[in-house]
Amino acid sequence: MTKDLTHLPTHSSAIDEKLDRQHKLRRKRGPLFISLACVAVFLTVLLVTRSTGRSQTSSTWDPEWQPAVVGSAPTLIFRRQQLQDIWKWEIASGHYPSRMSIPWQVGLKEAPINPAVPNRPLTYKPKQYQSPESDGVYVDTHGTGAKRVYLDLQSHPPDVAYPPRPVPGSVADMDEILKHCNFDTHQYVRDCLEVLRVGGGLDNGQRYRRENLDDWKYIYMEQPLNATEKAAIPSPPPPFASSVRPGQKPLSVDPDEGLVKRVGADWEPPLTFPTPPEHRPSATLDNPCDPDNPRIFHMFWTGPFTDKPYIALLSFLYTQNTGSASQGMACRFESPVAPSSGSGSTLAQLPRPTTPQAVQDMFDVLKKNPWSAPFLHPRFKDVIQFKPWNTTEQLDSIPEIKNEWRALQDTLFNSGGFVMDVKPKESDGTVTVIPPEEDDAINRAGSQTMETYDRLSVILSDMARFVLCHRFGGIYLDADTIFLRDWEELWGWKGAFAYRCALGSMLFRTALKNGLDFHPMTVTRYTADAHAQNLLLRLPDALFDSAWLSTEDFQIDRPPQPYFTKFQDFFDTPNLTSGSPQALGFKGFFRGAYSYHFHNFWWKPFDPARNFPDLGPKFESTEKIAHEKLRKAQASSAAAAAATTGAAETSSESPSNAEEPEWRTTPGNDKRDLDWSTVLKRTFESYIRGDTPNAYGEWLDWLE
Repeated sequence: MTKDLTHLPTHSSAIDEKLDRQHKLRRKRGPLFISLACVAVFLTVLLVTRSTGRSQTSSTWDPEWQPAVVGSAPTLIFRRQQLQDIWKWEIASGHYPSRMSIPWQVGLKEAPINPAVPNRPLTYKPKQYQSPESDGVYVDTHGTGAKRVYLDLQSHPPDVAYPPRPVPGSVADMDEILKHCNFDTHQYVRDCLEVLRVGGGLDNGQRYRRENLDDWKYIYMEQPLNATEKAAIPSPPPPFASSVRPGQKPLSVDPDEGLVKRVGADWEPPLTFPTPPEHRPSATLDNPCDPDNPRIFHMFWTGPFTDKPYIALLSFLYTQNTGSASQGMACRFESPVAPSSGSGSTLAQLPRPTTPQAVQDMFDVLKKNPWSAPFLHPRFKDVIQFKPWNTTEQLDSIPEIKNEWRALQDTLFNSGGFVMDVKPKESDGTVTVIPPEEDDAINRAGSQTMETYDRLSVILSDMARFVLCHRFGGIYLDADTIFLRDWEELWGWKGAFAYRCALGSMLFRTALKNGLDFHPMTVTRYTADAHAQNLLLRLPDALFDSAWLSTEDFQIDRPPQPYFTKFQDFFDTPNLTSGSPQALGFKGFFRGAYSYHFHNFWWKPFDPARNFPDLGPKFESTEKIAHEKLRKAQASSAAAAAATTGAAETSSESPSNAEEPEWRTTPGNDKRDLDWSTVLKRTFESYIRGDTPNAYGEWLDWLE
């Protein structure tokens, strides 16, 4: 494997080694699993169209690539027939809008009918894998879906200050995105982001390319077929059948030959699935909201609500189409934040039911917290919701595991093979409840420093992402995520995992037999062993984690903008590049990516000088609480420093300001060069205050 840092050889041992190291050191780093059943995980002005045949041709990149998985023990518990049934159900449901090949190991004898992709030209010959016992298996689907009309999204003079909103109902072609962003074929993050900008119309007023850019269009609308077009679709090819050649004796073949089952586990009984839902293009819906695909972003949080989920929600409001009058017709998003009930630490504490009183207690705490109180404003009640999390109730709500998960209580909190023992037993078998102690790893709720990392909350969040998506649909996002653009076309992509889907049932049963381990890399192993990896699509880091490769010393000859050598650069921007945040602002921060993942750093404030919600008079009461707390902390720190150095203590009083209350004047001085984290926080806050429009030039209407 080459050591060339100009490219990312994703199959290299160096990458595997780094993944293993990052698995241990940066626990929250993990692939984004697109989990769509609405418009939110994992969640878009038609001017010129292009030929719909372009994405029906083959490409040179390997669609079956999957990165190495930590660990080697097999996890499979399903027979080949069950794997085939899962694939057939997902494809029939429209959850496979892709030309990626089905792994030949699945052994499909019939080409599945795929309502989510257009039909290929009649000259197409399906790929076959020959074996002595079979005429072959199908690895491609038979498309019967709507035509795809690819969009030319861009601003036009004189309205070029802001990009256009994505067209409601538009769809992102993941095959096209991977063609430009697959680093196994030496694609740069910098180039990928440019394609994402141009194809998404985010290069408004800055379209410097003058050549034909049709190949960079990756967003399309589905145009339903008329009766004549439907009739013209050829019948699917005939099934393959086992055959015995003249003079040969029939062979006794194990139908599960080649599958590697988990050691010590029995084959699972067949899963039962409901009738696959009908795949419906957005143009055939009565309104923008698809009831089979609810648009919900899920986030999970434990401990006090801080500036981290505060920024995640502000960025959500700044970028997403929440259905206001100024944003036009769209399906209204919801972004539930699921705080854990109390510390959520031991099983003796977890079963606290989410009673009305528990819910009221949660809201009482949220109302008093200056970081969370703004989102309880009536203006946001339809798009941001807070819900309590109770692990016992949540696991009991999953039919696939509700009757068996309690057998794993001793090792319930398992992530990547790391098990937190939160329920120690006495010698007589009785359970001892661990009393809350200051800063112990079991009762800790939230990470205050790098040394007091809250691993248990992270393990819970791994479980929560799959539980929430399986129960309610939607996309799960870590709370250390910042939205950078509208996700409309990602919602339009109906790939698994949809709620109550076949793949979800398989994953929960597999996790149950593997210690309920929901670490992202372990889940990757589940799908790889079951040859279902293409059903749970792993997208390139450039779309959601654009800095990761440069922090690992890859592509440093042509890094993206901004150039981070470590994730801390977001909070402490190096002097060499510290002129960029203020000069470029929001538009200069990984423009084209859908979101940014800042990888923990819960202990680093976004805005050290103004470490409080700066949202204006509407939120003055709770802002004052945060401001006074900050002033006291700074005064205490100054007094401690003075005592250490022997210097005279300076007054902590801020000078009066004739234009705003004295308590709102900045208690500390800004850095001469503001960090990226500070610039983004103040950008989002200015939108809520009414000082600036959002990312798409729309003003917040408080009268709605």
